[in-house]
Amino acid sequence: MDEPTRDHGGNLDAARRRWGGKRHDWIDLSTGINPQPYPLDALTPDAWTALPDTAAEDALLNAARAFWDVPKGLGIVAAPGGSALIANLPGLVPSGRVAIPGPTYNEHAAAFRAHGWEVSALAEACQARVIVHPNNPDGALFAGGDLDGLSLLVIDESFADIDTNLTMRALAHHPGVIILKSFGKFWGLAGLRLGFAIALPDTIAKLRDRIGPWAVSGPALEIGTRALLDHGWAQRTRARLHADAARLDDMVTATGAAKLVGGTPLFRLYDTANAISAQEALGQHHVWTRAFPYSDTWLRLGLPGSPKAWAQLETALKDLP
Repeated sequence: MDEPTRDHGGNLDAARRRWGGKRHDWIDLSTGINPQPYPLDALTPDAWTALPDTAAEDALLNAARAFWDVPKGLGIVAAPGGSALIANLPGLVPSGRVAIPGPTYNEHAAAFRAHGWEVSALAEACQARVIVHPNNPDGALFAGGDLDGLSLLVIDESFADIDTNLTMRALAHHPGVIILKSFGKFWGLAGLRLGFAIALPDTIAKLRDRIGPWAVSGPALEIGTRALLDHGWAQRTRARLHADAARLDDMVTATGAAKLVGGTPLFRLYDTANAISAQEALGQHHVWTRAFPYSDTWLRLGLPGSPKAWAQLETALKDLP
C-alpha cells in the first residue's frame, strides 16, 4: 500500500482549485519561506554548462564555514536541499528506535520509517533522536540534554538563521550529532534546493558517500556562495523579519479571533476557534494559510512580502471568524 501524502505548506494549486483566481492573485502564507529573497544576479556561463567542480564546491563550503562559524575540527557537506539530507541520515547507523517529539516537521519520521526504524514520541530506550530547533510549527527551542546512549542525534536548524545565538553547533563535536542547515528558508530561495550538514568529519564522509558526486548544481553553488558571504544582507534581513513578525502579530490578534501561541520570525502560529473555518475565510480573499491535520484550532501564517500583500491580508482578516 502506498504511503499517504504527507502534509506540507505550499500547494497553492489546491487553494486555486477551491477558490479560483490566477497565481498572481494569491499571497501564499502557508510556508515559512522569507518572502523577500536574496537578490539574484547574473550567473557565469560555466554555472550552467559545466559539471560542478571542486573549486566551486570548496568556495561554497568555505563561505558556509565562515557564515556559521564552523571550526576546522568539524566537517560540512552541501546537498540538493535539506530533504535530501533528511532522507539519508537514518541510514548512517544501524536501525533501532528513534525519538521524534511532536508535532514537528513530518519528513523526519517518514525518513526513519523508510530505513526500518521504530518512531516514538518518547526518548526512553531510543538509539536516535531528532530535534527541530526552532520547532516547526510552534517555534519551541531545544535546551540540550543527555547524549549518552544515542548513536545519532539530528538537530534540524532550518529556521535557526533568524538569530545567530540559536545554533546548537557546539554539540556537533559529539559523535553522532548532526546539525542541519537549510538555505531555502532564511534566504528565501527554496527552489534552489540547497542544504548543509555539520558534524564530525567521519560522519560527513559517510553522508557525502550516500549523496554521491555533483550533488549540488552549478547555479546553486554560485548563488549559495554569494549569499553566504553577504553578511550585511543577513543582518538587515534579520531585523526586517523580526519587525514584520511583530507587525503580523498585531494585525492578526487585533481581530480578536486569534491569539499567538508560537512561531519564529519566519512564521507565526495562532490559536483560533476553528482553523479550517479561518483558513476558508482567508482563502476567499486569495490568502493561503496552513492548517494542521492534528489540530482543530492551529493556523500558521508566513510573512507577506510586499505592501500589496500586507493590504490584501489586512482586508482578509476582517472576515476572520
